[in-house]
Amino acid sequence: MKDVQSEKDVRRIPLKHVGIKDLRWPILLRDREKGTQPTVAKVTMAVDLPHDMRGTHMSRFVECLQSLGPVAPSALEKILDDLKDKLEAEKAMLELKFCYFVTKTAPVSGQKAPVALLCHYRAEKGTNFALTTSVEVPIHTLCPCSKEISECGAHNQRALAKIAIKANSMVWLEELVSMAEAGASAPIYSLLKRPDEKYVTEEAYQHPRFVEDAVREIAMQLEEDQRIDWYQVTVESMESIHNHNAFATVEKRLD
Repeated sequence: MKDVQSEKDVRRIPLKHVGIKDLRWPILLRDREKGTQPTVAKVTMAVDLPHDMRGTHMSRFVECLQSLGPVAPSALEKILDDLKDKLEAEKAMLELKFCYFVTKTAPVSGQKAPVALLCHYRAEKGTNFALTTSVEVPIHTLCPCSKEISECGAHNQRALAKIAIKANSMVWLEELVSMAEAGASAPIYSLLKRPDEKYVTEEAYQHPRFVEDAVREIAMQLEEDQRIDWYQVTVESMESIHNHNAFATVEKRLD
């Protein structure tokens, strides 16, 4: 059959990314406590297209994805190598967006329940392999200003800590969760009994945090971790008494 995609193109315009996106695909993640955890990822895959090639072969993206075993940097790099080889590309990109569950234990009752995290892997390879790992962790923030000026209580709310890193060795998603929670006023749980609610409420009151405080507290932990070469942290607070959200971002510069 005629291979239309491989026809020569004379417009002399190279393309940055050509590929597929929003493909839902079952994957197996490495889980620090259980060994592995199955989930479903939304997949984007792409290659750079030379100026003289009319199109790429979309089916080959899915063929390469079929070789994915338990998700690890080595497995992602292999897929990128396969993409470059099968599609005769100089550079390839792979993104996985998925839900990952961590089990949280209530601080007093000991009740256990999962908390869902939205995670994102973005892997690229031209000459060198690069992987960015991102996770969104729900946390609790209590306003220091509100606590200071109020006779009783302080406004507090759920917030979201978004952490992205580039690492030179394995960093567990659970480790990033612990860093996010250590920078917050208190953690977020799926299941709390009344003694737990009392504990969490008082814990937050004793550790008030602006979003500026929270990102700095998280950044200090990331900065001290020799495995982490680069990071970006955003904390966004869904304000309970304001008609807006508050956020702060910090990013490590790559020299």
